[in-house]
Amino acid sequence: MKLARRLWPGSVRARATLGATAVVALALATASFALLAILHANLQRSANDAATQQADTVGRLAAQGRLPDLLPLAHGADFIQVVDAHGRVVAASQNLSGRPPIGHLRPHKGKLRATWSGEPFHDEHRQRIVAVTARTPSGTVTVYAGTSLRDADQADEITGAALGIGTPLLLATVALVTWWVTGRALRPVEAIRSEVAEITGHALHRRVPVPDAQDEVARLARTMNATLDRLEDAVVRQRRFIADASHELRSPITVLRTQLEVALAHPDPALWPDLVSEVLEDTVRLQDLAADLLLLARLDAAEPVESGPLDLADLCRTTLATRHGDRIRIDASLRPGITVEGNRSRLTRLLTNLLDNAQRHADQHIELALHADPGAHTAVLEVTDDGPGIPDADRDRIFERFTRLDDARSRDLGGAGLGLAIARDIASHHHGTLTAEPHPHGARIVARLPLAAAVAVAVAVAPS
Repeated sequence: MKLARRLWPGSVRARATLGATAVVALALATASFALLAILHANLQRSANDAATQQADTVGRLAAQGRLPDLLPLAHGADFIQVVDAHGRVVAASQNLSGRPPIGHLRPHKGKLRATWSGEPFHDEHRQRIVAVTARTPSGTVTVYAGTSLRDADQADEITGAALGIGTPLLLATVALVTWWVTGRALRPVEAIRSEVAEITGHALHRRVPVPDAQDEVARLARTMNATLDRLEDAVVRQRRFIADASHELRSPITVLRTQLEVALAHPDPALWPDLVSEVLEDTVRLQDLAADLLLLARLDAAEPVESGPLDLADLCRTTLATRHGDRIRIDASLRPGITVEGNRSRLTRLLTNLLDNAQRHADQHIELALHADPGAHTAVLEVTDDGPGIPDADRDRIFERFTRLDDARSRDLGGAGLGLAIARDIASHHHGTLTAEPHPHGARIVARLPLAAAVAVAVAVAPS
């Protein structure tokens, strides 16, 4: 087994050439044997028919008592001889005149066919002989008629020699053509391999060449370039994320250090309650930021989480009941019985982030609405507020990480610019979407999640 693996070619080009040559060799061998067998059988049958016809003709002459001493040869027959019951030659063709009987076979009835080698002329070729009995006025005679298989043997030899010379030439041609065609077909693959080998973390902008032919290699190249596009985008996002995270973490850490240095420089117990309160506030902010970064890392890693059917109306009511200290009351309009497939903890986080974002920017009113879209088989969760709204140009940008439309105001309200980014990632992991849509008096964030299968059917058939 190990020896076979060592001898087996390692390249696709060599394996394709070897495989094609082996298949053609097997087909040629089978066809050659079949051709030789058919040719041999046809020539044998022709010789046998000629000898049989000659024997029947002479047998009829013998039965009629009109048998001449010197028998003429018909086309296809090489010799003929008539022997009586006592073994005496009664008549023969000119080439057997004066010769003893060519055979000692005496068929009792009908015909007897046999093949001799070297008889009666001691020739190197075989003879096909047919023996026929005939009743004559003077008794029963045996008619021997035959023909040489010289043509059949020569045809076998010529055909075998032609196949012996032509087959290796044909196999060599097949191997060369297969080697050339395979090499030409694999040339773009080698170009792709060479280009991919040159791509490093600092050269992700490079792309593999796409062949002009619309074949499998071209589709491979396009797929490879699409993969490189996604890889480059992921790397760019990761680098930007690391830079933004470092910047965001530096600020609270710097504040904490400054406060602690002030406390050490002025060890006045009267200042400690205010100082501890400020340090605790910054520590909580730092803890929340670290938790958000950890959740984003888990979302990027696509870690599997437990999921199951969830009643979104129940989830919304539970989330609203646990919120205490909101500066603006949230009005809810929830349609019951809307079920999606998902993770309760993460969908709760999605809703919490949307409500927190609305609390930061609303003036006096926040509304939470839940309904179903039967045509799209989706659950629609909307959070609207009467704040300053979102400019059209920023409706996609607000979902980027560490994005703040009003940077100073967001920092004062405790936002790090990760809430909506986390919410969109959660929606995406649930095969849904999160978008900012136009609203005449503020901002409107809409999450669309696919309904659970059974609920989607029920909503589609329910009367509007």
